[in-house]
Amino acid sequence: MSVGQRVTSDHQLARLLQIGVVLEEVVEARSTQHHREMDNDVDAELGALLRHAAEESADHRDRLEDLIGELDAESVSYEEIEALVEAQYGNTKPEDFDGVLYDQLCNEETAYKFYDDLIEAIEGSDSTFSVDRDRVLDTLRGIRAEEEEGVEEVTAIMERR
Repeated sequence: MSVGQRVTSDHQLARLLQIGVVLEEVVEARSTQHHREMDNDVDAELGALLRHAAEESADHRDRLEDLIGELDAESVSYEEIEALVEAQYGNTKPEDFDGVLYDQLCNEETAYKFYDDLIEAIEGSDSTFSVDRDRVLDTLRGIRAEEEEGVEEVTAIMERR
């Protein structure tokens, strides 16, 4: 399933929202790992960025899981969702980057792009869902805006270095 397609059913929407949950788990895990590995006394700004990214990802995951819980759809296994994330958004690994900031930038940009694609796919569909469409779109737009802010924060730090 591609996010570029129209979203036509609760099952498809739930599956795409579950991909968002997995993406948020990846961002949270990477941010937390990088934060644990660094010396916070040396780089307080980066430490604060990583803590905020992990907290924000946990909040995004909770918001997505709330929507999923309201949909009239069967759950998709974690392994299947993980494979979809890897196929669509997992072409890069942490070791592909020149450091923590590049990794964080990639994570933020990947999440932003996913939510942007998902919003477009929902807007391009005239399907009715068992959860309020406007609520879904408002939630996704809010998350996308926060991801965009994350991209801007990381970019600003990179430019100062």
